[in-house]
Amino acid sequence: MNIHEYQAKQLLAKYGAAVPPGQPCKTPEEVRATAEKLFAAGHKLVVVKSQIHAGGRGKGTFKDGFQGGVQLCHSPAEAEEKARRMLGNILITKQTGPDGRKVSTLLVEAGATIKKEYYFSVLLDRSKSLPLIMASTEGGMSIEEVAAKHPRKILKMYIDPLAGIYPYQARQLAVKLGLRGELIGQAAKLFMGVYRTWWECDATLVELNPLCVVEMADGKQSILCVDGKIGLDDNALYRHEDIAAMRDLAEESPLETEASKYNLNYIKLDGNIACLVNGAGLAMATMDIIQHYGGMPANFLDVGGGASTEQVRAAFKIILTDPNVKAILVNIFGGIMDCNTIAQGVVAAVRETGLKLPLVVRLEGNNVELGRQTLATSGLSIITATTMADAAQKAVAAAKLTTN
Repeated sequence: MNIHEYQAKQLLAKYGAAVPPGQPCKTPEEVRATAEKLFAAGHKLVVVKSQIHAGGRGKGTFKDGFQGGVQLCHSPAEAEEKARRMLGNILITKQTGPDGRKVSTLLVEAGATIKKEYYFSVLLDRSKSLPLIMASTEGGMSIEEVAAKHPRKILKMYIDPLAGIYPYQARQLAVKLGLRGELIGQAAKLFMGVYRTWWECDATLVELNPLCVVEMADGKQSILCVDGKIGLDDNALYRHEDIAAMRDLAEESPLETEASKYNLNYIKLDGNIACLVNGAGLAMATMDIIQHYGGMPANFLDVGGGASTEQVRAAFKIILTDPNVKAILVNIFGGIMDCNTIAQGVVAAVRETGLKLPLVVRLEGNNVELGRQTLATSGLSIITATTMADAAQKAVAAAKLTTN
């Protein structure tokens, strides 16, 4: 699950990482009131930032032509004016696609003179099963770009998950990044706070890009999380009711949201052959083999290892809401799964939805013979297949006939 920048900063601040003062606002009036408080506190500049689940906001363009999802403002009146242009408008960035995202919330926070930008993140290195801190002096760039152009400038530090990050490790990292004087202590405290945020919140990623040394209103330098991104492990949300409440369904695909209600993993794609598969690995292989035989998958849909008849029916309904779908391929391997349960779900779904599209079903594994019998005696027009290659070829051919 992804959360907004303002929510990420709330969590970071909770665990001791320094963030700029500010608050989220949903109306131009709230933006002006927040800006007035920040200017009254001595800040010379405020930043008004669009809150959407996508990067590249600063260089984005709104659908009405207004430039920039991040605006620097020198007065409360200017902040309010910019807010009126941004709220309710559609922001298009390099990550949103042409449809863009509607801006419903703005983060208004104090601006400062940035002296130096850094990159900092905490994630899990799955190859070593250890928490990994990555940092770089090349802030403001994507870490992939840094890796390609300046690989030696990426610092890596593995953390013992039982002990957590020690203060001396945080100070060492600060020194390696070139920080000196009081900034070493500030950075060490911030690094430890960011790691605690990752650990305590069951995050998959905490990323600060940029993490900045800034000159404050009093002329002193400080290190702040100027931007923050947090991705959270959906499987651990039951332990964090407060974080689960941060979920913004408006930022998610309606179909993906509907699928999550039934514990289905669904991602819409651009093709016309819908896939219903159990297991992420088999789903990926199914999409690959569809493309191998000249087709294009319309979705990734994993019903999991123990899907029920109800889940299969729900999966079909979700698939059929996509007008691009011209054929459906069901590819099931029954390890834990009972193939007959899937077959019963398929038959029930076809009858309930009045399916007119070609349907190819390949079953293999646990109780497969009974599953095949259920399909064969259903009286429905179902195309059966024995292998993945056979199923993919039949689905691609059926999709072409439907399109033509």
